[in-house]
Amino acid sequence: MTTITPPLAHPSQRARSTSLSFGGVLRSEWIKLRSLRSTTWSYLIVIAISLGMALIMSLSMASGMNGGADASSMPAAEQVSLVMQSSVFGAFFGQLVAGVLGVLVISGEYTTGMIRSTLTAVPKRLPALAAKAVVLFVATFVIGLLANLGAFLVSSVVFAGIDVSASITDSAIYLPLLGGALYLALISVFALGVGTMIRSSAGGIAAVLGLILLVPTVLQMIPAEWAHDLIPYLLSSAGLGIFTSTTAEPADDALGAWLSLLIVLAWVGASIAGAAVLLKRRDA
Repeated sequence: MTTITPPLAHPSQRARSTSLSFGGVLRSEWIKLRSLRSTTWSYLIVIAISLGMALIMSLSMASGMNGGADASSMPAAEQVSLVMQSSVFGAFFGQLVAGVLGVLVISGEYTTGMIRSTLTAVPKRLPALAAKAVVLFVATFVIGLLANLGAFLVSSVVFAGIDVSASITDSAIYLPLLGGALYLALISVFALGVGTMIRSSAGGIAAVLGLILLVPTVLQMIPAEWAHDLIPYLLSSAGLGIFTSTTAEPADDALGAWLSLLIVLAWVGASIAGAAVLLKRRDA
């Protein structure tokens, strides 16, 4: 009697079939992110807002200066400040789009049920959340930087008409451009954490936009000193300080770029930590 012995799998094949590396999770999250229609539209809107706001802002500034003193006689620092302000003006509105995208990246999976497949492929769950955060951060930073660079070019062309110029190699220009892109990327990761906790597109978007737009307005309306003292430590207030602060260190009433960045990182860390805890404890 002959006994048929099933063929043994090669050790490398067994390893591939039973483990999914973090690189593989990153690749899968990258495929999911770029295949979403909302991703394409969101990033196109971020670029359009940056270019459009830079054009409007620079035209308004240049028009206001045409009837005044000779703009070319302005000190170089003031010329750089004008170009910088119009170049990063769009980031204030772009943060809203980045926040919406961050929520949709995870809430969409809960809506379609894809989250079950994701967590089945990555049973430890946290690597999936980390991969989403990394992919979203890098993609948003690159798009934000391209948008800011385009906004700088638009502003430079408009201001050149009144002999106002600034070099991109000036740290007062390239640091705000980098800071604006960094803030957009951090906002998207913060929103990813909120979306993971709430697991609803409408609820997550309402929470993120409410924190960015509504909370600062409410605190400004409260006639109490403690309310006004809290405003610089809000996510949106500190975020704007990353790319609009004129100093790196705290000075006068301003927190400075570095302290503003630390505050934003604390907000993002709290959001991702809450998302990680709830993702581990709750069912898909």
